[in-house]
Amino acid sequence: MFQKLYDRVILWSKHRHALKLLFALSFAESSFFPVPPDVMLAPMALAQPKNAFRFALWTTVASVLGGMFGYGIGFFLFDSIQPWLQTSHYWGAYLEATAWFGAWGFWAVLVAGFSPIPYKVFTIAAGALNMIFIPFVLASVLGRGGRFFLVAMLIAAGGERLENKLREYMDRLGWALVALVMMGGVIYSFAR
Repeated sequence: MFQKLYDRVILWSKHRHALKLLFALSFAESSFFPVPPDVMLAPMALAQPKNAFRFALWTTVASVLGGMFGYGIGFFLFDSIQPWLQTSHYWGAYLEATAWFGAWGFWAVLVAGFSPIPYKVFTIAAGALNMIFIPFVLASVLGRGGRFFLVAMLIAAGGERLENKLREYMDRLGWALVALVMMGGVIYSFAR
């Protein structure tokens, strides 16, 4: 199952409009879309290792612009989206993000930008909590850029050898990831 999906994503990553799709996905993920851009960036870097850093740059630019859009949503529209947010599974993450802002501000955005934490929650929270815009953008550039350039660097360094190994083990890796996410959910529900 995962191997077929992997093959399809690799095929999409070679499409002539792949960079435009990566840009759109990166922008959307930073403000409202649930799929991270790594799912396009990694296969594109695998398919064209010489362009990996260019792809990382465009992913970073689009993600930061999307983060600014998310900031605008929080700043201008939070009262309108709050009822929806409260009924979504993002509400707990939003409350956690606001607590992080109270404690760490700039560093919360930087960590969220680099980590698999839903960055969109932090962009909206930054706007809703009136975080100063320039530090928000700087933290976003450092966090998102660090993440995407690291992914591109690792994938480009692995090259064709890595692609062959990934394809060979994709089903096992996919199911292991599903198991980890489920275990994380169970642990999180008991920790609350």
